[in-house]
Formats: sequence, C-alpha cells, structure tokens
Amino acid sequence: MSSGGRTKIVRLLQDGEAGSEVTVKGWVRTKRGNKNVAFIALNDGSTIDNIQIVADVAAFDEALLRQITTGACIRATGRLVESPASGQRVEIQAAELEVYGTADPESYPLQKKGHSLEFLREIAHLRPRTNTFGAVLRIRHAMAYAIHKYFNDKGFVYLHTPIVTASDCEGAGEMFTVTTFNLDNLPKTEAGKVDYAQDFFGKHCNLTVSGQLEGELGAMALSEIYTFGPTFRAENSNTPRHLAEFWMVEPEMAFYEIEDNMDLAEDFIKSLVRYALENCMSDLQFLAKMYDPELIDRLKFVVENDFVRLDYTEGIDILMKSGHRFEFPVSWGLDLQSEHERYLVEKHFKKPVILTNYPKEIKAFYMKQNDDGKTVRAMDVLFPKIGEIIGGSQREESYEKLAARIAELGIPEKDVWWYMDTRRFGSAPHSGFGLGFERLLLFVTGMANIRDVIPFPRTPKSAEF
Repeated sequence: MSSGGRTKIVRLLQDGEAGSEVTVKGWVRTKRGNKNVAFIALNDGSTIDNIQIVADVAAFDEALLRQITTGACIRATGRLVESPASGQRVEIQAAELEVYGTADPESYPLQKKGHSLEFLREIAHLRPRTNTFGAVLRIRHAMAYAIHKYFNDKGFVYLHTPIVTASDCEGAGEMFTVTTFNLDNLPKTEAGKVDYAQDFFGKHCNLTVSGQLEGELGAMALSEIYTFGPTFRAENSNTPRHLAEFWMVEPEMAFYEIEDNMDLAEDFIKSLVRYALENCMSDLQFLAKMYDPELIDRLKFVVENDFVRLDYTEGIDILMKSGHRFEFPVSWGLDLQSEHERYLVEKHFKKPVILTNYPKEIKAFYMKQNDDGKTVRAMDVLFPKIGEIIGGSQREESYEKLAARIAELGIPEKDVWWYMDTRRFGSAPHSGFGLGFERLLLFVTGMANIRDVIPFPRTPKSAEF
C-alpha cells in the first residue's frame, strides 16, 4: 500500500497480483458502458496508463454512478483480476465506489479530447490532468532527480546561491528589480534618480539571472559544487524558446581545465538522456506517438555518439564553405544562430558538437583568455533540433587579466570586488557550465514550446496562476 490507503496504479499495472483486494484513488478519464455494466478508466498521475474499473450497474446506486463522469475524483475498492481486454494486464472488479469530487460535464474544460496546446496553456491549473502534461511533468521530475543523483554520486556539493542579488552575471539584459518601495512615491536622490540607499537592502537589487558567480565562490572552497534553482530574465520575448522564469543547473569545478569541463559536460548530458531512456520509456513512447516520431531515436543518437570537439574558427570555415543558404550571414566574430549550430550537428557531422575558443568580444568578461589575445576558452554543447543546450567556459583565474577585462568593459569594480577577491586570495584554475533545465526538457520530451515543459510558465503579460 502507498499513502492514503491506496495502491498506486503504476504498481498495480506493473506487478499487481490477480485475486488481491485493492483500493485505488484518482480522476476519471472516461466512463462508458451499457445498462448492465460501467467501464471506468481511472488515472492517479503515477503513470501514463489508466486502470479499468468494471462496475456492475445493478450493484450500485444509480445516482452515484451518474456522478462518475470525466474529471470526477473517486475511490474504487475491489478485486484485481486478469483483464480479458487487449492492452491491459489487469482490471478491477469494483465492490465499493465513492465520489470525492464531481466534475460538471457541461463546464469541465477537459471533457473532450484533442485540445490544442495553446488552449491548455490558458488552463494551466488543469492541464496536468491531461496525458501530455502528466508525461511531461513526470519526465521533469525524473530529470531533476537524475541531476541531483549524478552530482551527488560524483561528490559535488549542492550549493544554494541567492535568488535576490546585486550582481548581473553577464550583462544579460533586463532584470527584475526587487524593492519594498511604494512605487507611487519613490524616494529620489538630488540628481532625480531612485534612491535605492533607502531600500530594504540599501542598494539596487534584482532577481538573479544565474547562480554562476556565487557558484565560483563555493568552488574556491569546496572544489566541486553545483547549483540548481530558479533564474529570471525580464526579456520582452514571446518566442517558443524564452521564459521569464526558468531553472538553471550550474556546476563549478576548481582545478578543471577546459578539456575537463568538456568531458564533464558530455558525460553529464549523456547520463541524463540515458536515465530518461531507462526510466521514462512509457511517457517517451506516448510523446513520440503524439508529437515527435523521431524523439526516441534522437535520444539514443546522443547517448551512442561521441561528441565532436570543434574550434569556433574551424566551425565558421565549415559554415562559410557549406554552400548552404542561411537566414543569418556567417562571418568570423559573430555569435552563431540556432540554424548554424544545427547545421553543424545535423548536416555536417551528424553528431553532437562541442564548439570551443570563441571570440572574446562575444563572450562574458569572466572567461579565460587564450594566448592569441582574440579568443577565450568558451565551450557550447550543440544538440540536434535545439542547437545550444549547454554553455560554459574555463574561468579567468588571473587577477590582472580579469581586472583589465573588467576595466575594458566598464564594469564598476565596486560591484564585483568580492568576485575579484577570489583571484587575490588563493586563486586556482577553474571551470563551469550552465544547462537550462527547460531547454533540456524540450530535447528530452520532444515538445516544441518551452511553455509546455514547465508547470506554470511566466512570459510577457502572462502570470495567471
């Protein structure tokens, strides 16, 4: 028995013993039948599959059976028997039925099948009850568990980095301000600017876009750490790839050179995809059937292939000589677009690619500079269909070089003095990378829109639930 005096449906379908007395609780997906017998398909969220409950109409009150409609929540107790129907091993012959909550067939939004994903985003409070979002959310859970297991097994320390921060990790665009001010009566300085010295933290603070910088501080004491938490970007973008609130996984490792970083990133992402294939197959098969027939082959493709290690300059050369007509022109010094990344992965190498040694002008200030003075030890992991899935680098450990780069970019040293201190006191070579959790889930589930791999998406003009 599991909690709540019930057995989870996933357990009964896997190894439930015919002849045993069982109790299940869940939500009705369908009810059909005739004047003699009712067939109720019940789902409790533990699996993509329903269990069939067979009820002898004569044995139950007619008013009770009328309340059992799609969406209603019920308890069913009875004998588990071998099912004569194809596609299911066992079913339940009902002895007792209890309705916990009814669902009016006239107003329940999920009464009919075939709703669009766009419509389901408008009822995010109910969409987890659909097969699609049940599958996505179970996979999301499995991937979160696999991330923690991977790093725990390797001896990494899970570091909780701040959500409220006074730093902007990468100059990464608009950030959400955190304030206790009355917005109708903001205190101003003599220069007419908002006087954040009077605010709760005594300075201008934001919701974080990344835990990386604080993660580096942890790595400089604990050697190997990872962060896994919510991050925020106030970017006014409505593309299928952007959210205002999303989750990031960011390991930081002392004593790792760029090659070690690439090795870890490849092993990490392969382990996650392998975990999904080994533990989420029924959900993956459903999503492949409904949305993306190539999904499972693409997941196996990542696990079974060594990733290509490719220098940015060589990658640009391949793209320029490809003869392919790109929407965005290609030249050295430009950041690659998704179409360029996917060409390298899907058309040229037909393998995942780790692109390295980017021009320093298009990368963040903290990346370690190469001896050529033009490039930095950045690395991006590129996947089929999605393009960049991981971004990282070896971090600049030299105080002098980092100070010069900060001055070159006009970053106020008063904002990053604490970060610079780790280069003054016991600096060490170190590396790290970031994996957007929702971007991983797009790849693993085959869903096309990032709003469909997070329970309650936050996007411009949308924070309903």
